[in-house]
Amino acid sequence: MNESVVQLGENFQKYFEMVHVKSDEQKNDAFRIRHQVYCEELKYESSHEDKRETDEYDSDSMHLLLRSKKSGEFIGCTRIICPRLNAPEYQLPIEKICAGSIDNTIIDLKKIPRNEMAEVSRLAVVANYRRRKSDSKSAISITNADFTTENEERRFPYIPVSLYLATIRLAQKNGIEYLFVLTEERLAHHFGKLGFDIQLIGKSIEHRGKRVPSMVRISSSISRMYPSLRSLYLAIVKDIEKT
Repeated sequence: MNESVVQLGENFQKYFEMVHVKSDEQKNDAFRIRHQVYCEELKYESSHEDKRETDEYDSDSMHLLLRSKKSGEFIGCTRIICPRLNAPEYQLPIEKICAGSIDNTIIDLKKIPRNEMAEVSRLAVVANYRRRKSDSKSAISITNADFTTENEERRFPYIPVSLYLATIRLAQKNGIEYLFVLTEERLAHHFGKLGFDIQLIGKSIEHRGKRVPSMVRISSSISRMYPSLRSLYLAIVKDIEKT
């Protein structure tokens, strides 16, 4: 195995820190990253005077931030939206957006215990840390070029993967087994290449481009994780445990 791949966790710890958001101040840091990426750069959402992008799901979410140790600035974020257990009629965004496209023969969301499911969304990385010029049209990007390791901080591979690994750890910690995500089909395939137990569960829809509903199984993604990602995952676990 390539030595630099084995050292992914060590290199991650050198350059970055994953933070499980606990304070309103840190939530606002995440909202500002989202505004920068989703409102100012990609124009997916309307701009706001306070430079914060928020929505109705934030109060039901667990938030994560990625910090650059060199600058001290937060450079990426994501969230896990949880169902309201006391309001079974409350739907996750994917349940609303993909109501007609999810294949119930693959997975019937109504049969999954609500406390065991959640949705990943609003994953974003600031432009300077999205590796290629072509990435400017997407909040995150993974291509075959990401299957190599470079030592430069701004060209660290797997920055978006590290955020997804953090959601897997946070989900496991909170008893969540089924993590849903609406994403580009090629991105789902790349996550599959990396060893994530990710399954397409329906037809693609038009939502900021072609997106397909997908499901990540938490326990099997952790147990089947490739050795090349294990050290990175363990570094992220350590960060989350201390925040």
